[in-house]
Amino acid sequence: MTAVGIEVTDLNFFWPNGEQVIKSCSLTIPQGEFWMLLGTNGSGKSTLLRLIAGLLTPTSGEAKVLNPVGFVFQNPDHQLVMPTVGADVAFGLVEEKLPPAMIKARVEEALGAVNLLSLQKRPIYALSGGQKQRVAIAGAIARHCDVLLLDEPTALLDPDSQLDLVASVQNLVKSRGITALWVTHRLDELDYCDGAFLLEKGILVDQGEPERLKQRLMQVENMSRE
Repeated sequence: MTAVGIEVTDLNFFWPNGEQVIKSCSLTIPQGEFWMLLGTNGSGKSTLLRLIAGLLTPTSGEAKVLNPVGFVFQNPDHQLVMPTVGADVAFGLVEEKLPPAMIKARVEEALGAVNLLSLQKRPIYALSGGQKQRVAIAGAIARHCDVLLLDEPTALLDPDSQLDLVASVQNLVKSRGITALWVTHRLDELDYCDGAFLLEKGILVDQGEPERLKQRLMQVENMSRE
């Protein structure tokens, strides 16, 4: 029986004003697989990701996730808090109260995994958008996260950096056995994942083979242009 990394069961979520954003959502991601969550703006993708991460509390239903969980925001400036690359990655390890030598080893391992080891002492402000996202991902890796949740991490990047980042995450997931869920609306990113979910107005309307979902969405886009 395949181990499960993320399991969501009959999840519902209402904002305080009574608007229902997530409607009876259920999904499962096998441990060690890289899945994507698709949908147009306003479909509820980011809200669902935050519910899975525990950043929001569902109105009903539940989300079971292997711990620890790493969360990467769309804008890395919202989560990078220290002045240098190495210090920021180390900051996430404070709660574990590790000896300095172990912290140093974890930081170097994580930065090496995202190809930023040579930038360990570089100021955060001097990084490109893609490098900042890699630092955010390194922070999750340093904590030895079992689950990695990424909320449109390529939204602010140029096209070349977008595919470079998604390829790097795919490699990390496969080499480390991490379970990952990546929110996107870019169809070319589907080439890198094991499976995908399609969310429409808070309802999970399709899931499965990335290529099949890609073709379905391309047909919808072509029809909307005609």
